[in-house]
Amino acid sequence: MTAKAYQNRVIRWIDHRLPVFSYLDHELNEYPTPRNLNYFWNFGSLALVVLTVMMLTGIFLAMNYTPNADLAFSSVERIVRDVNYGWLLRYIHMNGASMFFIVVYIHIFRGLYYGSYKAPRELLWMLGVIILLLMMATAFMGYVLPWGQMSFWGATVITNLFSAIPVVGQHVVTWLWGGFAVDNPTLNRFFSLHYLLPFVIAAVVGLHIVALHQHGSNNPLGIDMKGKQDSIPFHPYYTVKDLFGTSVFLLIWSAFIFFDPNFFGSPDNYIPANPLSTPASIEPEWYFLPFYAILRSLPDKLAGVIAMFGAIAVLFVLPWLDTSPVRSGKFRPVFRVFFWLLLIDAVLLGVVGAHKPEGWWVLIGRLSTAWYFFHFIIVLPVLGKLERPLPLPTSIAQSVLKGGAATAAAGARMEKP
Repeated sequence: MTAKAYQNRVIRWIDHRLPVFSYLDHELNEYPTPRNLNYFWNFGSLALVVLTVMMLTGIFLAMNYTPNADLAFSSVERIVRDVNYGWLLRYIHMNGASMFFIVVYIHIFRGLYYGSYKAPRELLWMLGVIILLLMMATAFMGYVLPWGQMSFWGATVITNLFSAIPVVGQHVVTWLWGGFAVDNPTLNRFFSLHYLLPFVIAAVVGLHIVALHQHGSNNPLGIDMKGKQDSIPFHPYYTVKDLFGTSVFLLIWSAFIFFDPNFFGSPDNYIPANPLSTPASIEPEWYFLPFYAILRSLPDKLAGVIAMFGAIAVLFVLPWLDTSPVRSGKFRPVFRVFFWLLLIDAVLLGVVGAHKPEGWWVLIGRLSTAWYFFHFIIVLPVLGKLERPLPLPTSIAQSVLKGGAATAAAGARMEKP
């Protein structure tokens, strides 16, 4: 839409000099979108909603938080008890971290199933993995800020992992701590980075959206749009669909906030940090547990750290590991079996990470870790060469209209006496 099409003179004047309204109209209104997207495509917009809420609540919380080792714990308690609606801000932010990871993990597995990482969307996928890494760093640093027992000892354990790096490991740990132990300089550094990184995430999300709109959204069929018959405008069709999905999601989020705000938290984090008292069990938040299980699956510390970071690094090269020319798992019957095995394996790794590394859990963790890497490094390249996929439809419109015709025919048969 050109600037002349706007009736409002002010908007027309601004858009002629800075075409922001034309850009938004094209990207959010007229933008052609595949006509067969299902509700799994809602999770991208949901992630943006959560990021926005987390940034806003984080800014207001930072106004009342004191990044000092002697005062941090009591400042968080003051936010909850004395600041007007501080309890609400904290519980939204605290549970929002879990909601963010739930949404992003579903978004990732949707991409894995429907092949959203394949050409020409490789860079789009890689930007998504970068967002995941930034989320993990931000969430870890945010978990340290309440300065409870689990915050303190979690920071101690995780930062000590870098000591496994040959030669420079201990120097890296000292640099992260800002001294020779987790203390006030560490808290200040983590607070600064926790405040900064969401803005970095927002910038990468912007690049992610630009890359998405360059070649358009993938779709459940995994085939490209072949004309206007395969697409519909983003507004009002998908804005309404996104609003409905967002409403349902906000109800679920609100249920945790108002009825069980500490569901995802640890009771130990309501005890002030004490360097002289180690908790009986130190474990990260649930969204880190699969990677924590991979870390502990190997007896050597350095090997465990490499495996943990390798579990994410392998996602960067996924577009080249999957050699199948077919994107969607809907037309790959053997791939579907291995996809569900991967999903079960990821859940199992999370369960293993929540248990102490002893007994059967050690063996299960090692087998689950081996299968995780086996899936990406061996199964996908070999399966792409050997599997015979089902025939693909010639167009999105053909598949959609064929399905509608079949439904109408079935309804007509049911109405016959």
